[in-house]
Amino acid sequence: MRIVSIGEILWDVFPDGERLGGAPFNFSAHAARLGHEALFLSAVGDDDRGRAAMEQARGLGLASDFLRTIPGASTGIVSVSLDSAGVPSFTIHRPAAYDYLRLSSQDLGALSEFDPDLIYFGTLHQTTPEIKATTQLAIEACPNARRFYDINLRRDSYNLFLLEEIMLLASVAKLNADEAMELSRIFGLPDMSLRRACEYWSARCGWEAVAVTLGEKGCVILSGGAWVEAKGYPVEVSDTVGSGDAFAAAFVHGLSLGWPLAEVADFANRLGALVASRPGAVPHWTLDECQAPRAR
Repeated sequence: MRIVSIGEILWDVFPDGERLGGAPFNFSAHAARLGHEALFLSAVGDDDRGRAAMEQARGLGLASDFLRTIPGASTGIVSVSLDSAGVPSFTIHRPAAYDYLRLSSQDLGALSEFDPDLIYFGTLHQTTPEIKATTQLAIEACPNARRFYDINLRRDSYNLFLLEEIMLLASVAKLNADEAMELSRIFGLPDMSLRRACEYWSARCGWEAVAVTLGEKGCVILSGGAWVEAKGYPVEVSDTVGSGDAFAAAFVHGLSLGWPLAEVADFANRLGALVASRPGAVPHWTLDECQAPRAR
């Protein structure tokens, strides 16, 4: 596939060091490793972190035509703390350079010419009218693209009106079980099973497919009326940062190849678990390490 991903690039600041991340960046890097052509839209500051981010992005195979440098802005950072199970808590420092990404008419023409199969966006980046308008322009420039929304709710970075607008833009979505419960809470809906929630949101928003990750328990996927529950792969967790983004890349990878839904779910679970077993959001991995035998 040709993929356009728009959103944050930042440094995850762990107690033992800094690692490059940001959900849209992580997704793009994992998609590129799966063999897709990933065009990443974001911005860094004119600082040491920004220059290092640019270098690492290129090293991971991402086209950097739309990875801009914003003078006077700081490259994004997030302070990360991990609990005993490797589950992270985030403190997001803003404003950051990625908040100032804007697209010119020439940029939009280039995106239209690229003609992507998929446009990826998340919640964190869409927190001002200017940013939402930028994302909307990118979507309108690429009318043939599926629109993939990784819901990724971060503290103090969303509200009901923001979520509803973005959810209605999507044709495919991914979230975790806690986020499914949060959606019911924030929209004032009664408690419902994951299957009922997926059916409800797919009908309300017009989603073709939706995946809900369940950590080590695996995932569930609803697509075209078909429902799949897939067991996870227990691993010794290093940290879970980026594992959901790897899952998302594997999810759309399997959908794009037309795999049976059970194989899509199994492959996504494998890659998500593999990334969770290694430090950082985009650790080194090979396709042979996560390839499901049935999908070879």
